[in-house]
Amino acid sequence: MCGNNMSAPLPAIVPAARKATAAVIFLHGLGDTGHGWAEAMAGIRTPHVKYICPHAPVMPVSLNMNMAMPSWFDIIGLSPDAEEDETGIKKAAESIKALIDQEVKNGIPSHRIVLGGFSQGGALSLYTALTTHQKLAGVVALSCWLPLRNSLSKSVIGSNKEIAILQCHGEADPLVPLIFGCLTVEKLKTMLNPNNITFKTYARMPHSASAMFVTTFFF
Repeated sequence: MCGNNMSAPLPAIVPAARKATAAVIFLHGLGDTGHGWAEAMAGIRTPHVKYICPHAPVMPVSLNMNMAMPSWFDIIGLSPDAEEDETGIKKAAESIKALIDQEVKNGIPSHRIVLGGFSQGGALSLYTALTTHQKLAGVVALSCWLPLRNSLSKSVIGSNKEIAILQCHGEADPLVPLIFGCLTVEKLKTMLNPNNITFKTYARMPHSASAMFVTTFFF
């Protein structure tokens, strides 16, 4: 846990070994923090890439009997037609856009920034990329879904109609079933260039990440 208040601590950062000319912003899943993902990134780091793993604020989560835990937004249900926390999702996306803006001010152009995440963090990374004016290098979406998909269309996509997306999902995922990944990739292909979307599945893999899962995607 990252504290008992509603604000989140500063992100866990793996600095570039040399001058940072690119960045990866990676968002953890529900109930987690950025520390474990920062450790994973440290194991696969490349010299000119800075890795930023922010922590979600602590808040009550409806799905978990309103227990307070790190969460990017409220999750009300886990079915494809479940009610969604539209206000919370949009607020969380704005916080990630502000983090991207900060890196741009630090000298890394937005088109050299990859946004990624696992589970709830992957969902937020997809939604943020589709709704931001910032042109990004790509998105890595692991074991996740596309939030507010019914309100998204080709007409609302900003600067990232040609963005590269790598989506990965475990075929034995009991928490975010594979159907979520399949529905997501189908929706993405209606809004973006389908040639830039890659969907990989992993046999017998549950709702977790392995070294193979993580190393699939970086530079």
